[in-house]
Amino acid sequence: MFNDQEKRISKESFSMNILTSNAHFRQRVVKKSYKIGVTAASKHYRISRNAIYEWRAKYDGKSWKSLVDKSHRPHHHPNEHTPEELKLIADMRKRNANAGLVVFWVKLRQRGYTRSVTGLYRLLRKQGQMAVKPPNPKYIPKPYEQMQYPGQRVQIDVKFVPESCIVGEAKGQKFYQYTAIDEYSRFRYLEAFEEHSSYSSAQFLKHLIEKFPFKIECVQTDNGMEFTKQLGNTQKPTPTLFERTLEQCGIRHKLIAPYTPRHNGKVERSHRKDNEYFYATHSFYSFDDFKKQLSVHNRRYNNFPMRPLNWKSPADYLKAFLINGEVF
Repeated sequence: MFNDQEKRISKESFSMNILTSNAHFRQRVVKKSYKIGVTAASKHYRISRNAIYEWRAKYDGKSWKSLVDKSHRPHHHPNEHTPEELKLIADMRKRNANAGLVVFWVKLRQRGYTRSVTGLYRLLRKQGQMAVKPPNPKYIPKPYEQMQYPGQRVQIDVKFVPESCIVGEAKGQKFYQYTAIDEYSRFRYLEAFEEHSSYSSAQFLKHLIEKFPFKIECVQTDNGMEFTKQLGNTQKPTPTLFERTLEQCGIRHKLIAPYTPRHNGKVERSHRKDNEYFYATHSFYSFDDFKKQLSVHNRRYNNFPMRPLNWKSPADYLKAFLINGEVF
């Protein structure tokens, strides 16, 4: 597809080709008229004598360019902008260089300008005074905080199992995947649940502490109601069962900024990989079936090499640190 600039250039080139062809034809007619006379040339080319005389008057005897049609645009118009209006527009544009067309037009009307917004647009285009848009401020993300050891921070999130994967007698039910991923080693723990609530989150946390072979210092979650009531309707939110469980276990709770899932990027990316390599190719006939298949998928994930881990699997990466204290 052509953009507006390419279309304009193409249109101008086509018009120029037509003007050039017409000028060359007129040159041939004029030269012929000098040889056989105006009347004979008029009959030969089927052109009026007046046209030939007009072209002969314009022809400089050398170049066909002298026979190219000049612009028919009038030099003046009875309704053109007055010098006072032009001065007002120029002065206002100096003070409002970034104002858009409509905003600029409204400001002019407040100072007595009576022309239409269309007329103002044509004038600004003709004089090259269209608004200069300032560049958008560039988003500069904060430097990512690299974790130094396992358990320093663990991201937790809930994934809704796609309905298309639930078939057979289980069709119509809702399954949920709770995910915890260690930011240092990418080691994951997955668990299947039939509901997502603060109780399910607390149960998942207890099982997570048992399954992870290291101490968890901080848990990072979004602001979902299964984790916290900070974005609820109450002015003084009470701690959820999940938050009370964290406090009992001596684990710090970190909430990401509202509506910014990229702050929980590692667990969100792992969920995208789950969609591509697990849910896109698997079906579940019951909750027990889903639970078993999810456990197999989790084991495969933890034993698959990853580029961020120097092509080591999360299990090997974690083992090397816990046993030998190696940092890659």
